[in-house]
Amino acid sequence: MSQNTIKIGFLTISDRASRGVYEDISGPAMQEWISKAVTSPYEVVSRIIEDEQPVIEKTLIEMSDTLGCNLILTTGGTGPTTRDVTPEATQSVCERIFDGFAEQMRIVSLRTVPTAILSRQIAGTRGNSLIINLPGKPVAIAVCLGAVFLAVPKCLELLDNSLIIIDKAFVSQVFK
Repeated sequence: MSQNTIKIGFLTISDRASRGVYEDISGPAMQEWISKAVTSPYEVVSRIIEDEQPVIEKTLIEMSDTLGCNLILTTGGTGPTTRDVTPEATQSVCERIFDGFAEQMRIVSLRTVPTAILSRQIAGTRGNSLIINLPGKPVAIAVCLGAVFLAVPKCLELLDNSLIIIDKAFVSQVFK
């Protein structure tokens, strides 16, 4: 891995997908969006785990502290059910929460989906990692990433001088 290559972690949180009951479509949706948005080299770390707060926390810590992911994107577990504990796990492992990410994702999502108000995704940092919770539906993932991704390069730069180059025209489509 070159000095300029960052690591992006993709974490799908789903009981059924982790057990193979159904195919994970959300993780690949995140990866596909990132492949179009990020033009600089990056390494992928991908996991699928169940909706259990201790497992989510352990995996986020591993991806940040051990595997050195600069950016960690999660999908799933951000709704109103009792099994949806991704925001609690994220908050537990983060040193700082950045409310603006969640606010912007909900504002943009509410333009087309009235139930977006129920989404509880958050974003924060652990060490040099930026963690962003995303919804579970591929269309919502794209909308939410488009809503916040212009801020990601600056955040990563400020965390540890990481360089990520993005296709600003692609990323900003959500604002057109």
